[in-house]
This record gives sequence, C-alpha cells and structure tokens, in this order.
Amino acid sequence: METSKHYIEPAAGRLGVLTVGLGAVASTAIAGVELIKRGLAEPIGSVTQMGTIRLGKRNEHRVPLIRDFVPLAGMDQLVFGAWDPFPDTAYEAALKCGVLDRHTHIAPVAAALKEIEPMPAAFNRDYVRRLDGSNVKPEVNKRDLVEALRQDIRDFKAAHSCDRMIVINCASTEIFLEPGPAHQDLGALDAAIDANDKSVPPSMLYAYAALKEGAPFINGAPNLTVDVAAMVELARTAGMPIAGKDFKSGQTLLKTVLAPMLKARMLGLAGWYSTNILGNRDGEVLDDPDSFRTKEASKLGVLEHILQPSLYPQLYGDVYHKVRINYYPPRGDSKEGWDNIDIFGWLGYPMQIKVDFLCRDSILAAPLVLDLVLFTDLAQRAGLTGIQEWLSFYFKSPQHSPSVYPEHDLFIQQTKLKNTLRWLMGEEQITHLGMEYYQD
Repeated sequence: METSKHYIEPAAGRLGVLTVGLGAVASTAIAGVELIKRGLAEPIGSVTQMGTIRLGKRNEHRVPLIRDFVPLAGMDQLVFGAWDPFPDTAYEAALKCGVLDRHTHIAPVAAALKEIEPMPAAFNRDYVRRLDGSNVKPEVNKRDLVEALRQDIRDFKAAHSCDRMIVINCASTEIFLEPGPAHQDLGALDAAIDANDKSVPPSMLYAYAALKEGAPFINGAPNLTVDVAAMVELARTAGMPIAGKDFKSGQTLLKTVLAPMLKARMLGLAGWYSTNILGNRDGEVLDDPDSFRTKEASKLGVLEHILQPSLYPQLYGDVYHKVRINYYPPRGDSKEGWDNIDIFGWLGYPMQIKVDFLCRDSILAAPLVLDLVLFTDLAQRAGLTGIQEWLSFYFKSPQHSPSVYPEHDLFIQQTKLKNTLRWLMGEEQITHLGMEYYQD
C-alpha cells in the first residue's frame, strides 16, 4: 500500500484557546494544563500526552508517543481565555466548583488562573433557564452579538500575540432544538441571524463567530450548534475544522465499551436502565426538562447505532432503554451513574450486569478538552476542513456525514483516530490482519 505524508504547517507560535463557559470543566482543564506546564502534575487521561501509537508490523517494535509522532502544539504554547455569564475569574471558578483541592492544585497556579477574567457572554435565559448571570453582553440583536464575539476573538488574539485560535464549547446544555429551515444552508442562517430567529441559539452564534474569524470550533455540549448543514457549509467555506458533540466522559463512555462486548459475543439485550445523580452547574441546568431533552437525545442514540437492531432483531429488536439525570446538590461534581443491564444468552436464559460508576465529571472531561484542542489544531494545520469524524472518540453524539451512520464503538473510534494520524504522517494503516506472521 503506497503512503505519502501530508503537508502539515508547523505548530509555531502561540495557540489561543477560548472556552465558551468557565465553569467546572473549563476551570479544571485550565488549572490542570498550568500545573502540568510547571511539572506539578501528570497529564493522566490525555491521549495526546500519554498515549502511544503502533507503526508498521508488530515485530518492528515501533511504538512512539503520539506527541512525538505528530507535530502537536506544545502545552507551553497554549494561552487561555473564556466567556462566561458569571464574572468569576478562573481562580474563583475553580474554588467555587470544588473539583480541585485548593491547596494542592489551585494555589500553585493561582496567579495564572486569576489572570483569566471571562469576557461577557452571549447568553439568553430562553435557552438555558436555570442560570442567570450578570456578565452578559447586551442583546441588541443577534447580528450585533456575532460581531461582538468576533471582536472578542480578534482582541484576544492581538492582546496575547496568538498565531492561531481555537474556540471550544464547555458551556451548559441549551434547550432542545431540531434542525429547521434556518439551518439548511449558510444563506438561510445569515437571514435567520439578521431576523433574530429563535432557532439560532447563543452556542450557534459563538460557532459562527469563531469560523468567520478563522478559528476551528469544538462543541463539547449536546446542543445543535455546528451539527447542521449551514454550519458545515460555513466551516468548509472558511477552511476550518469542526468537531462535536457532547464530551464522552462518564456513563456513556462505559456504554460504548460494554455494548460492543455484547454485540461481539452475540449476547442479547432486553433492557438498559441508566440513571445519574450530580450536583454541579451541569446538573442544575439539566433539571430543566427542555435542557434534559437535549442531553437525553445525545445519550439515547448510542445503543441503537452500536447494536444495529435491524441486523440483529432477535437480539436487539426490542430493547427498553431509559436514561435519567437527577440534580442532587450535595454530590457536587462527583457524579454517580448506575446502570442496570438485562441481557440474555444461550437458549434465552436471562442474566444481569450492574454498574455503579462513582466518577468525577470534570476530572474525566478535562483531558478531553486538551486533546481536542491539540488534535483540532493539528487538523487545521493539515488542511482538514469541515466535520472531523476521526475525533468521534471524544463525543457522545459524534457529528458525521449525512451519508453514513455515526460510529459509537469506542474501539472502532480509537482505530479511526490512530489510523488518521498514520495517514497524515504517511504510515501504513493498521488492519490487525496479521496473516504475514504465519506464512512461510
């Protein structure tokens, strides 16, 4: 198989990273990066920093670190900023969110965190009803908000001498929206923005502004945002990558591991009941039924696409799948997810799997923020535009071409990610066939 290395622009200069939202996920990610820069912590959970990639045949023993194989930006090149409806600095946000130990993991980087003061947010309570902050841009109209956000990006880039910019959405879940006429193409979207159409939520304004300013956009929330034809067109027109949606960090991460196991062994599934308790800002927002509906849609699609009931009706044709999220303030960011899984095996005999995942929501999400920023910057420098399906590894509801179904299986996603890196660097794809080891 002939391979050729793709041209990738060098990762020179400073990479500005603007987070939409400066809550638990963003403040935890930023504090972690600052600690790691200073040698005060290890980047546990980060594939870009700790992961390896096999090259060539197994007996060649070429297994470099990913960060040594592809030309990623260094962590010391990252410069962070944010928008948030609350005026707290990253330092104050990290303290209030209560994810990190204030003495071990906040105090050593306090000076850096205090420098990150959030810019006023493009925020509207019609879309996120359980929050009400004071650090908000006056909403004259949506076109003016877009222009204000574009100016924010330009000002940040100039003030911090950044060579490139990336915007990543770490904000709260908006109410449920479905694609409509305003989202069909870029012309319709522009008209909808000018008309203050309610089908254009704040998250879409951030994405529009980012892409217009030559900044890739990553959607870590389950909102529609860039997952519409108009935004894909804009990304293509602007020559920018987009990726999303909804960070895959907790219960759904486990689903994308366990469901492929059932399918691989042809074990049947009768039902899967999932419930969560969490007490952070995310939990508070999801206590609103319309915001929960957005999250529910993101979480429910996983099993159907992995198990393919149309191909295996005897095994997966009548699965009862229920997802619940309950706001429970005493738990804070320490989310607990319970799964009751009713399966059946040989001759139809029933069995059960029970999972109790006591996780830390933002601790799992923070390394995803880092990886997505670095990989998306790589995509931009490699000239990859539009949907970056190879980054589906990081998302609950991966954005994909309309011509194909989304791939949710974590291990297929991992193979796609690593094969994309091999393809970029002119290395052969790994198929795991291995017949050459057993032929004379």
